[in-house]
Parts: sequence; structure tokens; C-alpha cells
Amino acid sequence: MTNNRLENGTVARDPGFTQVCIWPGTVVGSDYIDKFVAVMAAEFDGVRVQYLEEIKTKPDKLRGVMVADTGGRTDVFFAVHEDDLQKFAIPRLKAGIRWFEDVISNERSQSPDYSIYPDYVMHYWSWAIHRDREEVSEEIW
Repeated sequence: MTNNRLENGTVARDPGFTQVCIWPGTVVGSDYIDKFVAVMAAEFDGVRVQYLEEIKTKPDKLRGVMVADTGGRTDVFFAVHEDDLQKFAIPRLKAGIRWFEDVISNERSQSPDYSIYPDYVMHYWSWAIHRDREEVSEEIW
């Protein structure tokens, strides 16, 4: 299991672990990464995941104003193996697990210039519409 940071700040993903997910309000802890991977496989029909990191959120921003008493939530970021995406897509919803790109797109529709996550996480974006077009990614982020 890889846990090395790349130059862009993200954690390196092992081959085939293409789709990053966010599980809001979830803490794994460094001592329980292997257990997290095993539990995910057991609970989600053998789905292979790679733990990436946990991030404490910044405060929410609504119409340009910081929302009081928000932020500080821990969200776990993990990647799902590309061969397991189809069987994971629906069951994940019951647990509140979201595709990274959905979270960021929803966030940007509310505050285009702000994220509750550090800037470097945008490099986890994997959907082809932005991955293959560097100029588009730069304009958006």
C-alpha cells in the first residue's frame, strides 16, 4: 500500500485505483488503515480500496460569508479500483460516500472560488472532462 506524497501534494495512488471518494465525517486513524481496507472489502462485496488521507475541513462559505460553527470535520479520502466501480457505485450511497468530483462540483456551484478542502486536493480529479484538458483545469481551479 502506497502512502507517498507527490509533488502536487496528493497521495500517490497505486495502479488501477482511479476514482477518489470522500467519506464525510469519517476518521480512520493511521493505526487502522489495513482494517479500513478489509472492512470496505467485507461490507462492499470485495471492493478494493486504497486509503489516501484524512482532511479536516475549513469553514463553509455561503454567498461570500464564512458560516459560523462549521469546519473542523474530518473526511477520509480513499480511492476505489477501476474494476470495482460498477459494483460500488450504488451501495456507497447508503454509507454517505461520495465521488470526489461530485463533492467538488457541488461545492463550486455554491462558492466558485472557495473550497473546504486544501487546494492540492484538486489534483485528485480523475474524470476525463478535466483530466485530459490541462487548460480547462487551470481555468476552473
